[in-house]
Amino acid sequence: MPPDPSRSVPLGRYAAIALGAFGWSPETFWTATPDDFWAALDSHHAGWAAPAPPARAELAALMVRFPD
Repeated sequence: MPPDPSRSVPLGRYAAIALGAFGWSPETFWTATPDDFWAALDSHHAGWAAPAPPARAELAALMVRFPD
């Protein structure tokens, strides 16, 4: 019975993330476990946290400086 494509692992997408965003070498990618990948992804996402919104005073100063 052939594998079900709806349940296949998108290795190309995972490789693109690992090689691009993580900076892994192909060897590192192919020897990593799924847990390694998800730990790296969690660590990488920690740096993607949204910045805090400006304080009221900062926003007021920006509105004066850029009235449009």
